[in-house]
Amino acid sequence: MRLAQGFALAFSMLSIIPFFKVHNFFKGINAYSAMFYPLVGFLLGLLLFGVHALLSPYFPPIHLGIIIFVLWMIITGALHLDGFSDSVDGLFVTKERALEVMKDAHVGGMGMSFTVVFLLFKLSSLLYADAYYLLPVILMFSRLNATLSIYFFDYISKGVSSLIKEELELKHIAIASLYSFVIAYLFSATSLIFISLLIMLLTARFFTKRLGGLNGDVYGFMIEVSELAMLNLLIIENFS
Repeated sequence: MRLAQGFALAFSMLSIIPFFKVHNFFKGINAYSAMFYPLVGFLLGLLLFGVHALLSPYFPPIHLGIIIFVLWMIITGALHLDGFSDSVDGLFVTKERALEVMKDAHVGGMGMSFTVVFLLFKLSSLLYADAYYLLPVILMFSRLNATLSIYFFDYISKGVSSLIKEELELKHIAIASLYSFVIAYLFSATSLIFISLLIMLLTARFFTKRLGGLNGDVYGFMIEVSELAMLNLLIIENFS
């Protein structure tokens, strides 16, 4: 029962697809929800790949790539992109004001500017990577990063992640990592593991040093940058 509730909660948190509409963080299911973050990412990526395969006979490649990119933003509710914007805003003020600025509901000028540039970069990366069948693995590993970061690094806010961190145990981390690595192996995409974990470590260490720990905005930043890095690794592999 807790497994099902945890999965439903994770799916409701990470997408806007109204399958479950579960937003109650009952004690005992929060850790299971984090354990399922990578699986939810995998399923969302599978949806994107499925739509691409379905529409590929009817649209030219570049236009279809833009459609998939837009759908990617829609089904995730741009949740992680919002965290990216807030995190960028926090980088352009003093350490003492960073958290205050990141909590502001309004996106600052720097956050807006960098987000536009980031989206252009990510769209170009998606088009040139041309490996839509690996989107499930990319979305899976980026969300595994969030799960690992919640467990291994300090959390400095009082949001949902604080409830998750209280319940998250090594067994949840082990299960999430195991099925993620197995899926990556089945997709012949094990090289993505290393760049994804590298981005997680660099991001977590940087923001821990700057803020004293991580928060939800940083997790969003980490997810977005991880996906960008993995897409560009695929481009490098294709051209090498």
